[in-house]
Amino acid sequence: MITVELGLDELAATSFACSALLETGMSLRMWTHPGYYAEQVPLFNRMRPAFERLDTELLTALVGSWRWIPDFLTPRPTTPWPDFHRELATLRATPVERIWPELEQTFVKIDGAVPARLLRGRRDPAGLLAEIADEFEAYWETCLAPEWWPRARSVLESDIVYRARMLVERGAGTLFGELGDRLSWDGRRLRITWDASAYAAAVPKYDVPATGHGVLLAPTCFAHGALSMIEPTLSAWILYPARGLGTMAERVVPPPAGPALERLLGAPRARMLLMLGEPVSTTELARQLGVTPGAVSQHLKVLLDAGLTSRARHGRSVLYARSPLGDSLAGIAPPGLSHSGARRGQRDEDDDAAR
Repeated sequence: MITVELGLDELAATSFACSALLETGMSLRMWTHPGYYAEQVPLFNRMRPAFERLDTELLTALVGSWRWIPDFLTPRPTTPWPDFHRELATLRATPVERIWPELEQTFVKIDGAVPARLLRGRRDPAGLLAEIADEFEAYWETCLAPEWWPRARSVLESDIVYRARMLVERGAGTLFGELGDRLSWDGRRLRITWDASAYAAAVPKYDVPATGHGVLLAPTCFAHGALSMIEPTLSAWILYPARGLGTMAERVVPPPAGPALERLLGAPRARMLLMLGEPVSTTELARQLGVTPGAVSQHLKVLLDAGLTSRARHGRSVLYARSPLGDSLAGIAPPGLSHSGARRGQRDEDDDAAR
């Protein structure tokens, strides 16, 4: 169990971030444990020929049997949306004295030994680190950046906008309660717990004191429950499963609009309005509908001018979602009032852990 003390200063400093490098490391689970992330399978199957041209022995060796990866592969984001290549430079600058201890921490307790492909890390940690960083860059450029990352980024951005709105409108208690069944908050302490006895016994126990630095929250496409990266001198970094991963499928079928709504708005705008239950970018909406971004922009402007949608900026992206008026017109309860589908991640007892 991990317990994080949260006073008023910590709550006030709580923030969100996304990390392309984190998702790169976590995505290696798709090649070792693909059944755990079914919505991602079609895209990763298309990547397989490119992936198999890389050093797959090295990349897959970085994932343990319980899907743990070494902490040095996922340096903490220093901005809300850091650039991949800047994060990669941070990875390359990892102090070499961290490499072997973190490899042992990841693999020895569960798997019994560090994989043979990584044993170089004992005698030549700098060489292994450079090799891993080079392969991460090739993996990113060859497999993830062309098609997968644009879709994933849209999902992650949408999740952050949704969570930020929840924090403002309904408070920290509701926010933490929606991040997964493993996470609980009693008004003073945030706890992450695991029920499976064998797994819980393998997870280090931490008590994180109040530091005034807040909690860093990060959605990910590769988790079934909340998990945390703990560094004693830094604030807690909590990862949680992003909402809307179903949109990572090959094609999202737009929901049908009723005749009255179509007569009022026209078929394209009525269909678009029904698709805006989650914040989404113009580019992603165009992909889902199979039309040009220009056509989507024209329809979104009309819906925005009519007060049926709202928009929010995250980084360089502008995300659109239905407004309360749009919800009423569409006959749909506003997001946040109905929780039947809010918790997308189901508890997976032997899933992710803090190391």
